[in-house]
Amino acid sequence: MANQRVFFGTDGIRGQANTSPMTVEVAQKLGQAAGLYFKHRQNRHTVVLGKDTRLSGYMIECALVAGFLSAGMDVTLVGPLPTPAIAFLTRSLRADIGVMISASHNPFTDNGIKLFGPDGFKLSDAAESEIESLMTDDLTSSLAPPSEIGRASRLNDAAGRYIEFVKASFPRGLRLDGLKIVLDCAHGSAYRVAPEALWELGAEIIRVGCEPDGVNINHNVGSTHPQTVCDAVKKHKADIGIALDGDADRVLIADENGELIDGDQILALIARSWQKRGQLRGQEIVATVMSNMGLAKYLEDMGLTLFRTAVGDRYVVERMRQASANIGGEQSGHVVLSDYSTTGDGLVAALQVLAVMIESKKTASEVCNVFKPYPQMLKNLRYSGPNPMNKPEMKEINQWANEQLDGQGRLVLRASGTEPLIRVMIEAEDENLVQTLVQQVCDKISKIT
Repeated sequence: MANQRVFFGTDGIRGQANTSPMTVEVAQKLGQAAGLYFKHRQNRHTVVLGKDTRLSGYMIECALVAGFLSAGMDVTLVGPLPTPAIAFLTRSLRADIGVMISASHNPFTDNGIKLFGPDGFKLSDAAESEIESLMTDDLTSSLAPPSEIGRASRLNDAAGRYIEFVKASFPRGLRLDGLKIVLDCAHGSAYRVAPEALWELGAEIIRVGCEPDGVNINHNVGSTHPQTVCDAVKKHKADIGIALDGDADRVLIADENGELIDGDQILALIARSWQKRGQLRGQEIVATVMSNMGLAKYLEDMGLTLFRTAVGDRYVVERMRQASANIGGEQSGHVVLSDYSTTGDGLVAALQVLAVMIESKKTASEVCNVFKPYPQMLKNLRYSGPNPMNKPEMKEINQWANEQLDGQGRLVLRASGTEPLIRVMIEAEDENLVQTLVQQVCDKISKIT
C-alpha cells in the first residue's frame, strides 16, 4: 500500500473541484491523515493554511480545517497568498505543516492541495505515500478526544510578513524608482501582495489580472497566457512585464519590446549575476529535461554544469539539496533560489531580474536575452482513458523519433502529472526537422490513443 499513489500526483493532489479526488470527503480525510502524521511533539500542533482565489477554495478550506481540528491540530488561516508565502510562513511560525489550496496554472474548475513539512519543503514521495495509507484506514479511534480538538484562528498580518520577506531578497540599497512595470497576477493569489511589494520598492505599477472573482483565475492572463502581458507592455510603453501564475510560484518576463523571456533565460541571467557577485554556490545549476540545450551550452561556457531532473519543481529542489546548489528551476517559469525560498517564488525571481537591470542600467531586452536557444517545439495531446505512456507502442515511437534525430537533438515524451495530456517536446539545430518531427510523433501517438 505504501508504494501506491492513489491521490497524490507530481505536485500534491489535484483534480476537478467537487469530483474525486478534489471532494470535501477527500479533503477532510487528508486533513485528518496529515494531522496525525505530523503529530510528534508534546505541545500544541499548528497548521498554516492558505489558498488562491478559486471559488472552490472556500469549500476545500472548510473541509481541511475540519479534518485538522478533529486530529487535534490548531489551524492558522492566512487567506489568499502565493504558494511560496505558505512555505515561508510555515517555517517562520514554526508550524508542523503548511497547506496551500491551489491548482496553480490550471483553470478555475480545478483545484489542488499542496503540503509542506515544518522545514518549508514539499513532502517527499515516501511521506505522501504514508499519508495516503492513513487516508485509506479508519482513523476514528485515532482522532482527538473532545478536550484536545484543535482551534482555528486567522493571521491578519500574513500578507505584510510575506511582503517584507520578498523585499528583503532585493539587494540592499537598490530601488525600482523610475521603472514602469506591467504586473500580471493571473487573477490569482498574488493579486494584492505582488503589486504592493513592487510599489513599496519604488516602481510604477500597471496592474493586469488583479481583480479575481473566483472564476477568472488564469483565464487569458498570467504566465500560461503570456501574450497578455506582452501586449500590455507595448500598450503602456513599460520597461518590463512580469507574469505570474495562479499561485505565483512561477514567472515569465516580457521585455520592453513585448518579447517573451522564458524560465531558461531567467535561470541563465541569475546564474551569471550570482557568479559575478560571488553568491553562486557550487558549479551546478539544476533544471528539468524540458530545459533548452542552449542553456546547457551557455552554462558550460561559464564553467558550470546543467543537471537535468524529471519535470516538477519538487524534483529540482531535491537535487538542489543533494548538490548544495542555490539556483534551479524550469523553463515554464519555476525558479527556485534556495538562499531565500524552499520552493519556486515568481516574485523573488522577478526581483533578481530587476536588480540586474538597475545595477547594469540596461534594458530588459539587453539583460534577459542571455543565450541563443536551440529551436524547440512543445505540443500537448489530450487523451481519455488509460495513460497511453504505458503502451508498448510508445517505446516504438520514441525509438523511431530518436533515430530521425540521429544524435543531433533531444526528444522528451512524457505524461503531464496534473492533466490528461501527453507532452511532446523536440529540440535540434535544424528548425525544419523539429517542426516536421513533432507533427509526425503527434500523428503516431494520436493513432494509439
